[in-house]
Amino acid sequence: MPKMKTSRAAAKRFKKTGTGQLKRMKAYKSHILTKKSAKRKRNLRKATLVDSTNVKNMKKILPYL
Repeated sequence: MPKMKTSRAAAKRFKKTGTGQLKRMKAYKSHILTKKSAKRKRNLRKATLVDSTNVKNMKKILPYL
């Protein structure tokens, strides 16, 4: 059976945690920052976990992560 291809774009965007969950960065932190509050921007800096409803599809495109 041939090897599975990893989505290179996804491999750069997601990391695996020690417990096997997928970690991602939050969206909406790249532009139009003047109208966003400091609290909101500060919370957007932190990484978060991929939602459980998306994990199955993520494992398909990241078979070796």
